[in-house]
Amino acid sequence: MKRKIELLAPGGDVDAIKAAIIAGANAVYCGLDTFNARNRAANLSFDDLIGVIALAHQYQCEVFLTMNIVILENEVPTLVKLLNQLVNTGIDGIIVQDLGLFNLVSKHFPSLAIHASTQLTTHNEGQIGFLAKIGATRVNLSRELNLGEIKSLTSLAHDHGVLTEVFVHGALCIAFSGQCYSSSVSVGNSGNRGRCSQACRDEYEITAAGNKFPLNLKDNSAYFDLPELVDAGVDSLKIEGRIKGAQYVHTVVDTWRKQIDQFVDTGRLLADDSNLYKVFNRDFTNSFLKGNLTKDMFIDNPRDNSFKHANDVSNAISVVQIQEAQDTLSTAKDAIVELVAEKINHLSIAKPSLTLAFAGKVGQTLSITVTTPEQHFVIESDTTLSIATESQIDQVAIEKRFKSLKSAGYQLQPFNFDNLDTNLTLPFSQLTQLKNQLLLQLTQREYIAAVTLPKLIKYPKVTETPTLSLLICDEKDVNLCDVTDADIYFKLPESFKKNDNKYIDIFLRNPRLIPWFPAVLIGKDYIEAVRLLEAVKPARIVSNNTGVAFKAFEMDIEWIAGRF
Repeated sequence: MKRKIELLAPGGDVDAIKAAIIAGANAVYCGLDTFNARNRAANLSFDDLIGVIALAHQYQCEVFLTMNIVILENEVPTLVKLLNQLVNTGIDGIIVQDLGLFNLVSKHFPSLAIHASTQLTTHNEGQIGFLAKIGATRVNLSRELNLGEIKSLTSLAHDHGVLTEVFVHGALCIAFSGQCYSSSVSVGNSGNRGRCSQACRDEYEITAAGNKFPLNLKDNSAYFDLPELVDAGVDSLKIEGRIKGAQYVHTVVDTWRKQIDQFVDTGRLLADDSNLYKVFNRDFTNSFLKGNLTKDMFIDNPRDNSFKHANDVSNAISVVQIQEAQDTLSTAKDAIVELVAEKINHLSIAKPSLTLAFAGKVGQTLSITVTTPEQHFVIESDTTLSIATESQIDQVAIEKRFKSLKSAGYQLQPFNFDNLDTNLTLPFSQLTQLKNQLLLQLTQREYIAAVTLPKLIKYPKVTETPTLSLLICDEKDVNLCDVTDADIYFKLPESFKKNDNKYIDIFLRNPRLIPWFPAVLIGKDYIEAVRLLEAVKPARIVSNNTGVAFKAFEMDIEWIAGRF
């Protein structure tokens, strides 16, 4: 098999990223201390990110930055400032949830590859078409999909020139990613703003079945489903765990790396997954992939299951046996800590020094001598220096235009002006040209100038008088159409029966009703939703699902974006 299968690893901090790289990850995803959905991870400073990109690229490992939260309007100026820095870092892609950010990046920062975050809950073919149209280069498919659905959507994504990635290991959420509001409701912390308090892991009043943690799912593991994922055409196998440490990341990535390599080389799988049980886990399930949704997916313990698993595999019953099993596992855990520390000890994200010496006299060109640990070269302006009558090419002017070099992956040393005479001038465009030439020679990338967003156009109101809208979900309330001129929205159910015309008939009998579609429409539910659109051909819909919205767009049906 020659097709590349990317192994994508989490990087919650610098050590975890180093561990992923050295364990054989093809790519890592990480976040800064702003605009990312894992505030509880250590995350990176911008300088850390620059160093991480340089280190990863030395090992042919790509770096994707998570910018996967919903963005507030007052954050846009800060966001644009960050994007203007990112375009010159060599970052391999950004992971996005907010559709406004999709629009902003596609229009103003086209050099940045956009990956559709798991927070976008991508699970039907309409969404694939929608995301391709707005600029996604890859999509993370919802982890609630089964293998057949993954295969179908991946084939469609490839038709659109879009890659797919699937979570293959790590924590599962009780709700669809991006659609969970339990944390917001319970403690006011929004998962879509990076502050999920994991209400699904909390202890609740004991159930009739004796469970204290009724919402707590086992961890996802597709370790033995690799052949089916390869057959489905999936491009990237993604490991969850940006809150986990370097030892966890190294162990899981190393174990998966060996499994992938074994399968690529021989077509067979390794049978031993014991290393996955030596680090944090809540036991494992592949029920979503298999489409086998049962109570066996749950475990009544949100904490580390590795010690219980050690007892179980050792058949430890007595106090002595249990102690021996625990001691053996503790020794193995200590060995992992030592191994990872030894492996990543020599890896550094320190930026190499960059020294610039400026020189020039009247009638001569402005020259810059550039020195790094690996390069030494001189560049010169196209025109010569002359006596200044107004603006001077002095230290302040030069430093202002060359300070952005700190985003290029180098540690800028104090500029040397010893051989630059005073009271000289040169067209300032020449300074910009020299900086761009310098960057191209250093990084082999064209420098991208900063973007300033145009001011938003203020459109007049469509109508000065607000209109009334009503939402119903039962045909018995249709008589409201007789007593009001309000728009009457009809909320469709979360799931449809196959080939059932109940709702089609309701809309055909009541043409004033405006269909209101739910947020999640997988498989038959999406097919039935589209069938309803085609049969009813409403003038307008409301949709919380971008797949149905995109289908409406293709059918020239007006649509209102739902609040989800």
